[in-house]
Amino acid sequence: MPDATVSQTRASLHAVAEMLLAGPQFRRSGTIRLRALTGGFGTVTDPDVRVVGSSLLFGGEKASLSSTTIGTLAAALGLEAGAPANYRDGTGADVGTEIDVDAGAAAHLADCYAWGDAALRRLEPSATPVLWPEHFDIAITADEVNFGVSPGDSFLDEPYAYVGPWTPHTGDFWNAPFGSARPLSGMESGPESILAFFAEGRDRATLD
Repeated sequence: MPDATVSQTRASLHAVAEMLLAGPQFRRSGTIRLRALTGGFGTVTDPDVRVVGSSLLFGGEKASLSSTTIGTLAAALGLEAGAPANYRDGTGADVGTEIDVDAGAAAHLADCYAWGDAALRRLEPSATPVLWPEHFDIAITADEVNFGVSPGDSFLDEPYAYVGPWTPHTGDFWNAPFGSARPLSGMESGPESILAFFAEGRDRATLD
């Protein structure tokens, strides 16, 4: 799958996440937290808005995320578009932002979130993974270390797992400004590989 297709889909889904899921949820329920779902992601409380594949679902209605805009989607489903008022980072999207989601790329990114969610729950069973709309990563924090999976960003333009200790560390394992990162493309066993990486990062954060 061309990287450009995944990047375009990721950018579109990120804008949808903050403008049509996190924003409406924050205005109604006071939280920006999202969650991974089978085939996509969704809000954690009212309003119940979901992205499944290349579709946006709300109130029993469904709208295609292909060749449209944030404003068109909001009007079609009766949502108030807009980022959460407490935002400090984000995409900079507005109602005119163009959205174009490739179904195959969306499925790939949904798998990455699902793998991350599964690995995080096994790493720290007492924690609930959160898909944060600002950076569009799914993550937890345990013992002053951030663990998560990103769908790709300005640091690395492909999905990757990361370990981010609050205290900077040095050494070969720590290959990113925020700690350590490893592309999911090299993790053949999915959640098992991600969990092993997280566990190694947790140990090294204690010992290094």
